[in-house]
Amino acid sequence: MDDFGSVIKRHTYITKATTSVIYGILVSIAVNFFWTPGHIYSSGITGFAQLLNTISSRFLPVTIPTGAGLFILNLPLFILAWKAIGHEFTAFTFLSVLMSSVMIQLLHPIPLTHDPIICAIFGGAVNGFGTGLALRNGISTGGLDILGIVIRKRTGRSMGTINMFFNSFIIIAAGFAYGWPYALYSVLGLIVNARIMDMTYTNQQRMQVMIITDRPNTVIDSIQNHMRRGVTIVKNVEGAYHHDPKTILFTVISGYEMNELEEALEESDPKAFASVSNIVKILGHFYEPGP
Repeated sequence: MDDFGSVIKRHTYITKATTSVIYGILVSIAVNFFWTPGHIYSSGITGFAQLLNTISSRFLPVTIPTGAGLFILNLPLFILAWKAIGHEFTAFTFLSVLMSSVMIQLLHPIPLTHDPIICAIFGGAVNGFGTGLALRNGISTGGLDILGIVIRKRTGRSMGTINMFFNSFIIIAAGFAYGWPYALYSVLGLIVNARIMDMTYTNQQRMQVMIITDRPNTVIDSIQNHMRRGVTIVKNVEGAYHHDPKTILFTVISGYEMNELEEALEESDPKAFASVSNIVKILGHFYEPGP
């Protein structure tokens, strides 16, 4: 059993390390192939690193490269993560940021197009996919992610307000640096980035599941063996067609757990009827694995 656990843990580490490399390549493509040629700023610390590069190239004797700026700006956040979140989390966050910084420096810009709309859309899409892929595999991309996790753990509140303020500052800076149309193009890029990230990182999606079955105990055991979710039971119901006795089960899952739910139902009651609907908001405790 210990050997099996070690294999699983090693596989997890390899997957996270590989994802860090892939994320570094994707964010470097977004920055060097699209955002830089199109004068588009990213969100968060990456956008701030781009801003430092622009300011230093215009007003300072030494230009601060975007990759180097990205790594330097994350250094105090690594210390915060090490103390407040966890050592393993910090190690993989450090690796993902390091790979991003190195790849941005090594992958020389290839201006496929200078059209700011195309650059905003495709840069946002590539970066959003990379960020969502990293989050889906349990890796933070650094920057505001770290602050968000710390704030959520200590206060229970989201990072939304600080994130909005930070990104608004970057958008205004884009307007002063390249003109206000480019600020709007950057907003377009942020929207595309967020949308693609949500589509990739399905763990943020919340879904209510209603299951109608005549084998409730078996279904409940199977669900709880596959995932850590509570189940609410409604007894003494019947089907309108044959008037067979049924039980209704309710649970809430993340989009990432959809495959596990399907496996659980297939194992326990292939004839069960399940309805899945998106949730707008959850009040109360909802278990979220991760740091």
